[in-house]
Amino acid sequence: MDKMKLVELKCIKKDHPVFVVGDTIKVMTRIPEGDKIRLHPFEGIVIARKEAGARTAFTMRKISYGEGIERNFPLYSPAIERIEVIKKGKVRRAKIFYLRSRIGKRATKVETRED
Repeated sequence: MDKMKLVELKCIKKDHPVFVVGDTIKVMTRIPEGDKIRLHPFEGIVIARKEAGARTAFTMRKISYGEGIERNFPLYSPAIERIEVIKKGKVRRAKIFYLRSRIGKRATKVETRED
């Protein structure tokens, strides 16, 4: 088990901003196209986080052309170039899956918090 923890510690050394469920963030992912690499943004609300050491992941949701899109990201993935916190949200739940049933502007409305 100690060897597994040593391997995980090598992966965790990236610097990411602190974000929690309810925050609106922008994730820039690397996408290889031929011999070039382009950055593709995904901006949405964090609806869930799973803390598991090097396997930490978070789920984001955004509305695009009236359709809800969810995407899971491993936090320490080498495909993630950077993470930017756009807006800090204030929620009372650890997982805000209730946004899935909302339509329109209500699907992206979360109170803002001031730190």
